[in-house]
Amino acid sequence: MNSQYATLLDNGPLIQVNRLSKSYSNGHGVISILRGISLEINLGEMVAVMGPSGSGKSTFLFILGLLLPASSGDYYFLGQDVLNLSRADQADFRRRRVGFVFQNCDLFENSTVYENLEFPLIYAQIERQERPEHIVAALERVNLANRLHHPANLLSGGERQRVAVARALVNQPQVILADEPTGQLDRQNGIMVMDYFNRIVSGGETSMVIVTHDPQVAARCHRVFSLEDGLLHEN
Repeated sequence: MNSQYATLLDNGPLIQVNRLSKSYSNGHGVISILRGISLEINLGEMVAVMGPSGSGKSTFLFILGLLLPASSGDYYFLGQDVLNLSRADQADFRRRRVGFVFQNCDLFENSTVYENLEFPLIYAQIERQERPEHIVAALERVNLANRLHHPANLLSGGERQRVAVARALVNQPQVILADEPTGQLDRQNGIMVMDYFNRIVSGGETSMVIVTHDPQVAARCHRVFSLEDGLLHEN
């Protein structure tokens, strides 16, 4: 165990959410999406969040990634109150701490695999000469180093999602937030992506939160929660 990882463990849970709520006004009243969610996630954990469509799963994920503000409650990341950071500091938090994987991959179609992985490094202000090492290392973790300069629009569906996973890894985040990451994959490629997710968290320095409808995906996670009527329950 390296000293940096030991220090992180000493700081308590990676993520601690207390009484987190989110509501919207639709002009006719207030709609409550999340109603007082509390959750702790440790380093090296893979957690699934399930629930019916419209239950607020993606909303919860976007709040964890600081893509949406919460209406109330607390969110601590390694003990730091991240909801009350300035917008600039929240953007820095996303760049350096969080990786995102979405169902539709969101690759730049007219770019190479290398260029797709380089973009978050540019955003994080990583020096040009340092970027190749990060990119190759991330692709090696999903067995796609041989696709380094391949056009993104010529990749298979499974390869595209694996590139999306590598892109989420390229900044060495402490948490990966995945929204239906196997939703558009066939069963074989879905299993392959989950195999890579399991390997990623097995190192103990990265955690994952996966929103999914698929019970077979949830079964590969350490803990499974259901989100219904704005409340989160551990299965």
